[in-house]
Amino acid sequence: MRTRRGQCYPKVMNMCAENDRLMKRRKLEVAGDRISCRKKMKTSPEVAGGGCDFFDTLPDDLVLSILSKLSSTAASPADFVNVLITCKRLKGLGLHSQVLSKASQKMLSVKVKNWSDSSHRFLKLCADSGNAEACYTLGMIRFYCLQNRGSGASLMAKAAISSHASALYSLAVVQFNGSGGSKNDKDLRAGVALCARAAFLGHVDALRELGHCLQDGYGVKRNIAEGRRFLVQANARELATVLTASPSAAVPKSWLTWNPHRHVGGSNCPLLSDFGCNVPAPEAHPANQFLSDWFSGRADDILGPGLRLCSHSGCGRPETRRHEFRRCSVCGAVNYCSRACQALDWKLRHKVECAPVERWADEDGDNDGNDVPDGNEEDQAMEES
Repeated sequence: MRTRRGQCYPKVMNMCAENDRLMKRRKLEVAGDRISCRKKMKTSPEVAGGGCDFFDTLPDDLVLSILSKLSSTAASPADFVNVLITCKRLKGLGLHSQVLSKASQKMLSVKVKNWSDSSHRFLKLCADSGNAEACYTLGMIRFYCLQNRGSGASLMAKAAISSHASALYSLAVVQFNGSGGSKNDKDLRAGVALCARAAFLGHVDALRELGHCLQDGYGVKRNIAEGRRFLVQANARELATVLTASPSAAVPKSWLTWNPHRHVGGSNCPLLSDFGCNVPAPEAHPANQFLSDWFSGRADDILGPGLRLCSHSGCGRPETRRHEFRRCSVCGAVNYCSRACQALDWKLRHKVECAPVERWADEDGDNDGNDVPDGNEEDQAMEES
């Protein structure tokens, strides 16, 4: 009997292989459905329905505008940092120059306890973005704390070009004292010019300093009446700032109590602080607060022997050479970087501490001629307190 060749039999092996392929395909499809279901559960309903995430569809310009508004109104650095750590897109756009250039003063108020290389780099990034406040803050830190005089002065000058009033006044103090150089590096006329520019922008301390310069003929032709007018304006601005910050119903009457013992006799008009001598001290700028905290308790170790801090608690500026600051000519126990700091400190505390003593002698017999009058002379700054 003849048998069929193998080619005549049904292809059983091929059929089995085909079935195996079909089964594997079905398993993959089922697994794929499960995987897709898991992915859909992680996405929003709009994305699961075939749409897209609304945040991803926002244009970068709109997000940058929102972040710029946030940086300009942030009450602390943490407010802005919390946004940066939300997602990669906000972190990338949050470090854009447009956002950093709008950073507010409070957002850039770095604390000494949090100072690090990263905070230094962040301030530098803000300064490179054209933020005048960052230029001034970093300039003060570099000039006085890190003792990098050239870079610090350059950053403060960059802020001053942008009409930053505090930077203009700080540069004026540097010119008056010759900070970072010798006594021969003082430029009184340049200091007066910088003070005048800052005073025009409404800086209270610059108004005081300019008034004292005009009264004393310090770097400018003496004009007592004009100087007194600037002192009145400085007190008026300070009082207006306090009243604006506090509702009229919450202002204690003691702030505006007239003190007849401070009234100037004769035809001279009393300064406004004679009627508001109890007004609380203005809040220090974050840069000055950083200086005060930086040198607090360790000034001798950082500055070196013979160097002193400005006695006004809201200043924080240190001497860059011996006998740079002017010393009270009555008690010799306090010293100030400027006449404005002298006037403020007199009003806050020194008027109850200053007592005449025998002529004090300096440690090495050289006081650099930096004596300031006491607060009892009629044409002196302390009279405004």
